[in-house]
Amino acid sequence: MHSTQVLIRPMVSEKSNDLKEVQNKVVFAVHPGANKFQVKNAVESIFNVKVDKVNIIRRQPLQRKRFGRVSGKIPGYKKAFITLAAGDKIEFFEGV
Repeated sequence: MHSTQVLIRPMVSEKSNDLKEVQNKVVFAVHPGANKFQVKNAVESIFNVKVDKVNIIRRQPLQRKRFGRVSGKIPGYKKAFITLAAGDKIEFFEGV
């Protein structure tokens, strides 16, 4: 899998912004078949930073219920919490 296919998008939320400022971590939605080594290599090659640690979690798909009946499905996804080395940064929306 090519490194541009591994990272899907950055996950931007209040929690991910706090992690970025306090613990120097960034959060990405990643390809469901990607592993930690592929994510680490993709981030290092695309953003030219050093990665210390990668944690991956997977959210299961959920059934959407309305009035007690199942009316669809909320898709699952995989996301990676990436700890960067001291002094390295990835800026997404600076100057906006």
